[in-house]
Amino acid sequence: MADCFFPNVLPDFVPETTQHEQQEIGDTLIKLLSMPYSSLSQHFKRTALDLKETVTLETWGITSQKVSDFTLYCGTLAGVCALGAVAAKYAGNQESLNHYLTPFREIKLSRDLPDELLYGRAGFLWACLFLNNHLGEGTITSTTTRAVVDEIIKNGRALGKKGGGSPLMFEWYGEKYWGAAHGLAGIIYVLMDTELKPDEAEDVKSTLRYMIRNRFPGGNYPASEQDRKSDVLVHWCHGAPGIALTLVKAAEVFGDDEFLEAAVDAAKVVWNRGLLKRAHKLISNGEMHGGDRPFSLFEGIGAPHPANLIDRAVKNVK
Repeated sequence: MADCFFPNVLPDFVPETTQHEQQEIGDTLIKLLSMPYSSLSQHFKRTALDLKETVTLETWGITSQKVSDFTLYCGTLAGVCALGAVAAKYAGNQESLNHYLTPFREIKLSRDLPDELLYGRAGFLWACLFLNNHLGEGTITSTTTRAVVDEIIKNGRALGKKGGGSPLMFEWYGEKYWGAAHGLAGIIYVLMDTELKPDEAEDVKSTLRYMIRNRFPGGNYPASEQDRKSDVLVHWCHGAPGIALTLVKAAEVFGDDEFLEAAVDAAKVVWNRGLLKRAHKLISNGEMHGGDRPFSLFEGIGAPHPANLIDRAVKNVK
């Protein structure tokens, strides 16, 4: 198969004048809304709320979706309700907040649900954690979130015991994916945002070590267990880009240098092979080589910050 990326000809590192770091302002959403000019900030805020209403109408209101349609990115309830509730909070609209939060709390997960991020339990769990992070702990009860974690861990262990060497394994449409969209990386990332039991944490770490041991010699990762010989995909969905973020999260949560080193190795793959020839989707092919993804890696590393990672992050944004 022909290469799916353009060669990266940008210089690897160009020293620049040091800039003083500004004081942090709360969480990411608050920082986004805290623009230098208040009128511009308010304009962006109003535009975001208008866009949210359009998405709600087009994907939920017109099609009359039911409460059971909860999937995070591609469904019309969990993601829409979670984002709507948080947006309403920052807009100071309690009525709208209740409008979105009430149906979210009524969601019932089906038994045949997959565990992956885009369509499954991990996505719903992430939406729960997002609400608790912005609206306060207990907005979605720990009983609810723990039940989802238990089910994900149970399913992962059951499939892992069927062979392959990984304590946890998950399946989506018959494929045992590794990446962020449908596989190990996305599910594990969300699990690490919860309070794991000691044995669960060990299974998560051992699964990541399994992935690191079985990556390609060049540092990229297979798309799935069934696709261990094809080193082609360097996307957020499959390959090093999505897995890099999970490894950074693991280094932050567990404090293990091996995960940090593996994250840096994955970032090198994104740097060298991340300029994709096909990048037509907002959340798919090519997404990881732009925006805030390299900054996520840099922020996760902590001091001392490798200067070349900062430089690469700036070039990616440009």
